Amino acid sequence: MKIALGADHAGYRLKDVIIPFIESLGHQVIDYGCSCADSVDYPDYALQVCEQVVSGGADKGILICGTGIGMSIAANKVPGIRCALVHDLFSAKATREHNDTNVLALGERVIGPGVAEEIVKIWLETEFSQGVRHQNRINKVQSIEDRFTVQA
Repeated sequence: MKIALGADHAGYRLKDVIIPFIESLGHQVIDYGCSCADSVDYPDYALQVCEQVVSGGADKGILICGTGIGMSIAANKVPGIRCALVHDLFSAKATREHNDTNVLALGERVIGPGVAEEIVKIWLETEFSQGVRHQNRINKVQSIEDRFTVQA
């Protein structure tokens, strides 16, 4: 799989831990930064990663900021993105099985590197269940998105 990864100044250290971990699992990583503690705006990084996911340039995306909240809010503004903020192993599995998420948000200030690696591994390895009830719910979410998406 090709994974697009982006972080702001509050998440770049965890990003630098997660990248080699993802590569050790046999996946390719596209790093969209940032790579320093200088203050940057998280929506810029969320947009780059999400554009890659919706265009097919990446299979999935991972976003990291201090809490993961800002990144997940920005990501979910992009049509076609289903981003989940995850800080525990159960949610990592459930969000793939039930919600077919294509972007994962993590908070560097909330979880440590070991938990983050476990979450990423579970999230990358868990398939969507294909359950009818789950697909129906995803379709309803898509209908809401379609209703509020301005046609160009």
